[in-house]
Amino acid sequence: MRSLMFKLTLAFVLVGLTGALLVAVLVGVRTRSEFDRFRLVRDQTMLIEALSQYYASQRSWDSVEQMLQSSPLGFASRGMLIVDPEGTVVMSNREHSLGSRLPDSVLRSGTPITVQNDLVGYALFPMSVGRGDMPGPPPLDALFLARVTWASAISAGIATLIALLMGLWLASTLTRPLRELTRATQEMARGQLNQRVSVKTKDEIGELAMSFNQMSADLSRASQLRNQMTADLAHDLRTPLSILRGYTEGLEDGRLQGSPTLYRVMHGEVEHLQRLVEDLRLLSLADAGELSLNLRSVDPAALLERAGLAYFDQAEQRGITLRVDASEDLPSIAVDTDRMSQVLNNLVSNALRYTTQGEIVLAASVREQQVQIEVRDTGSGIAPEDITFIFDRFYRADKARQRSDGLESGLGLAIAKAIVEAHKGTIDVTSKVGEGTTFTLRFPIAARSEPMVTQA
Repeated sequence: MRSLMFKLTLAFVLVGLTGALLVAVLVGVRTRSEFDRFRLVRDQTMLIEALSQYYASQRSWDSVEQMLQSSPLGFASRGMLIVDPEGTVVMSNREHSLGSRLPDSVLRSGTPITVQNDLVGYALFPMSVGRGDMPGPPPLDALFLARVTWASAISAGIATLIALLMGLWLASTLTRPLRELTRATQEMARGQLNQRVSVKTKDEIGELAMSFNQMSADLSRASQLRNQMTADLAHDLRTPLSILRGYTEGLEDGRLQGSPTLYRVMHGEVEHLQRLVEDLRLLSLADAGELSLNLRSVDPAALLERAGLAYFDQAEQRGITLRVDASEDLPSIAVDTDRMSQVLNNLVSNALRYTTQGEIVLAASVREQQVQIEVRDTGSGIAPEDITFIFDRFYRADKARQRSDGLESGLGLAIAKAIVEAHKGTIDVTSKVGEGTTFTLRFPIAARSEPMVTQA
């Protein structure tokens, strides 16, 4: 993953290098060009002196071309014209033949050749021919500085333009997902919790977008669960209350006569209400992190034996084998025995409820420095679409299923998950329809210490 800091640093370095390279290249090219021009003008100055000396010694321009070709300054005379004071060409080039005559406007652009202050001719270099009445070139040093300054300014301007374009692109790249996040949070503030933003990068902003999507999904899911829980709670409360109200009204108006059977039914409904309220209180304590745990080092095998004995007779009556598969040398785990018995009792009772034949196995083993406890059955199994929601409060895989007995509140697996997580453990479920279900609990191995009371 490339972080935002890496991208910003890379952008700044790229802008700096681009500007530096542009300045270096353009200024270097211009400096080299101007230096070559400086050398050329210097050589031309020496050439004028050599021509003046040649005319002083020969008193004519005869054979001047042969002299220049044999001179070390011959390269500086390429394309040069030499004319006499009257404008007649005495050394030709490709554009002007020998003996032709140049107008005065062209002569004024040439460099005078003098001998003892007497004008003996003009030297016209390629850049001078055709300038006409234009003024002569500026001083060499001023021209050199002006052109180098111009090259530096152009380079700085191009570097600034590239930096501006890259800055605009970078700002747009950074602010686009932020604007999208802002719009999504505004929609969430209006109550539209199910918001999503696109994740286009893997930097910090991409992580922020992923976290936002996860938060939005969790909030939306929590809102749905809260609404569903409210509806289910109202249903689970209404059923026993309706039964109790019907019985009490019947007793009040004389339609019903009191009997042990009637009182037993009413007492069972009151117990169901009491269990439901206690389960809700337990979940609220777990959610608030205030669930009190009396942690002790416990042998996992002993814990499973206790749960197995509680349901052995019931399983035997239904023709189901209930067995414990755990060695005696397992490391201890730090758990609240009463709370863990509640978890195992819930899992075993569920296994008995949905298993009609076969066996239920309570197993324990060591896996990756953790103690793993399994409750396996050969029951009807859980459909794949229900696995994700099996630990949700009041969730029913069969939406039409009602409370079948007074022992079920619809919160058993949610409470089991809360208790296991309060012990710093995890609980998972795997299942195949028609083959059975396995609940897997994992706990850290207990350190050797005194028993203690803690809060989750």
